[in-house]
Amino acid sequence: MPVKIEDKSSVKKVLSFEIPKEDITKELNIAYNDLKKKADVKGFRKGKIPRKVLENRFSKDVHADVAPRLIQQAFIEAIKEYDLNIVGGPQMDPPELDPQKAYIFDITVEIRPELDDIDYKGIALEQTKYEVSDGEVESQIHMIQKTMAKKETVTEERPVKEGDFVLMDYQGFLNDEPFDPTPKIENYVMGIGQDAMPKEFSEKLIGVTPVQDIEIEVPYSDDFHDENLKGKTIVYKVKLTEIQEEILPEINDDLVKDLGQYETLDDVRISIRENLEKGYARRIQHELSEQVFQNLLEKYEFEVPEVMIDGELNGIIMEAEQSFTANNTTLEEAGLSKEMLKTQYRDVAEKQARRHLILDKIITQETLELTDEELEKSFEEMALGMNAPVDSVKNYFNMDPKQLDFYKHTQLEKKAVDIIIEQGSITEIEADAVKDNTDAVEVAEKDNAGNSDKKDADTKDQDASKKAE
Repeated sequence: MPVKIEDKSSVKKVLSFEIPKEDITKELNIAYNDLKKKADVKGFRKGKIPRKVLENRFSKDVHADVAPRLIQQAFIEAIKEYDLNIVGGPQMDPPELDPQKAYIFDITVEIRPELDDIDYKGIALEQTKYEVSDGEVESQIHMIQKTMAKKETVTEERPVKEGDFVLMDYQGFLNDEPFDPTPKIENYVMGIGQDAMPKEFSEKLIGVTPVQDIEIEVPYSDDFHDENLKGKTIVYKVKLTEIQEEILPEINDDLVKDLGQYETLDDVRISIRENLEKGYARRIQHELSEQVFQNLLEKYEFEVPEVMIDGELNGIIMEAEQSFTANNTTLEEAGLSKEMLKTQYRDVAEKQARRHLILDKIITQETLELTDEELEKSFEEMALGMNAPVDSVKNYFNMDPKQLDFYKHTQLEKKAVDIIIEQGSITEIEADAVKDNTDAVEVAEKDNAGNSDKKDADTKDQDASKKAE
């Protein structure tokens, strides 16, 4: 069947079809013959109902059944004949079927862009030489010390000072009336100078001696994230009950015994150093990967189908919603919306789609495959990251073949990135003293908490890990 194809862009096509009247008549004859065998019409025996009666009673239903079948057959033939690599679903507004005319309709599709071979060898890359310092290790030790600190009530009579914790009851009032969004809270412990409460609390509480009742006026800005408090001035009536001091334990072997898996402080230092080194290794890999894609995205310009950009945007929004849910809040409560995120992150989504297309081309170009050994190793690394048996990871993927196929593809993408970096021209540079190791420390903290890296395709791995767990 002849099909007219109009290029709206390099990736967007409009397919125009015209199904001859003869083909429509043939399909309608088949449909009415089938209907004649099973239709019940009062006054006629089954199988003996005249065609005209069937048309008068059931033409709308028959046309509604035949039209989609004609469209689907024509569309499938066109895909095969013109070898269209379609992404996403076709878009169309099907017209009503008229038995007396040819059936004419348009289908709009987006296709995967055809890329020339990617020249990825010899990309100039800078690899930073990060080294873990003793100071970084000790910083982590002090964090452990902080988390294991105890609070003790101050028995001497003295005012609140910076660094104290206070035990208090409080309730918010608006226009001298109790305000529901700020209900009475009893026995609340707050650190002076910390961000759990508005800064006015710390400022007003410093210098106050328990037990004492005070009022703290808090003006909330017009762009405050909580709609209930935005633009309002709340007066908090506070009863300061006691002052507490944070007592830090000594840094010795006893400090780490409650952690469960360590005997001595040196064991912890070794573990922290290893985690920091792993964090730096991931940071190096991420930095090299970003350089690779900065180079390739600048070098290869091509149009990206809107449906692929939308897919990436939906993933970004879903992760944002999950992040807010984990913190017991929502996008709306944070003053955001899906539409705002789509606008804000469209460029990011397009770059992610372009990355996937470039990697897909390299995977095809180099006929990359994931061996059974590589897949098994990735399962073991995932299981180690989530502190779970390897079998639990495998069982998850065995129950969902689509997720397994997706996971395999993310591993192939990682393999492609590794090959690009291996084929790159790498120059080692000294770490910038200004940058320090903030990122590596953050990664190490996540490792110590049992979390895995959350960059690029690793995010997908982590989702699968959680489900397997």
